[in-house]
Amino acid sequence: MKVLVPVKRVVDANVKVRVKPDKTGVDLNNVKMAVNPFCEIAIEEAVRLKESGVATEVVAVSVGATNCQEQLRTCLALGADRAILVQVDDAVQPLGVAKLLKAIFDKEQPGLVLFGKQSIDGDNSQTGQMFAALAGLPQGTFASKLTVADGKASVVREVDGGLQTVELKLPAVITTDLRLNEPRYASLPNIMKAKKKPLDTVSPADLGVELKTTVETVSVEPPPERKAGIKVESVEQLVDKLRNEAKVIS
Repeated sequence: MKVLVPVKRVVDANVKVRVKPDKTGVDLNNVKMAVNPFCEIAIEEAVRLKESGVATEVVAVSVGATNCQEQLRTCLALGADRAILVQVDDAVQPLGVAKLLKAIFDKEQPGLVLFGKQSIDGDNSQTGQMFAALAGLPQGTFASKLTVADGKASVVREVDGGLQTVELKLPAVITTDLRLNEPRYASLPNIMKAKKKPLDTVSPADLGVELKTTVETVSVEPPPERKAGIKVESVEQLVDKLRNEAKVIS
């Protein structure tokens, strides 16, 4: 079984993002970039499936500019067998990404598609679901446990009320949550081997997909700074401030 894992290039989770002076977006100049953390979890799960003999090949795919090759090489160092870059110089919205991945899916015919549940930049949590709808595949989102056997995938989902278990017939789409696994670190030998693994580049035109912009970003602004807290001398003073200043109680 082949496993397809879409991954995204994002600002490193440990970096404090800065908004551009003109408020058109986030300043990416001289900023460390990384594989989206949820996508790392998806890659780790795919590699574990291969190590257990369930999967035979892991293919990482990314949509973006040429510099996305850096993150794809990281995925190859983590255990993916090959990678595909759909090269697009401009930003692509979730629906556009889903359409491009649908074209890759039709070409590769994987038995399982593992997404991260969301990216830490847009936080949309849309692409996996949109892809599943376009491909007509069953989906198990926010997975905290995955078992694949006998042509089916059993997925334990994290939902508001607790845990939900669903069984999906393969091929299927899974989006990974934080508690599914803990990604490994790439060893130096694997980083060197990753340089020789195949990384193909295609364009939207090669896939027969026309990209359209349907959402416009009007402004990007940092959250307002929080005021420093104060200490109160008594419960009565606390209640007074909550009632008369914060106005959160009546």
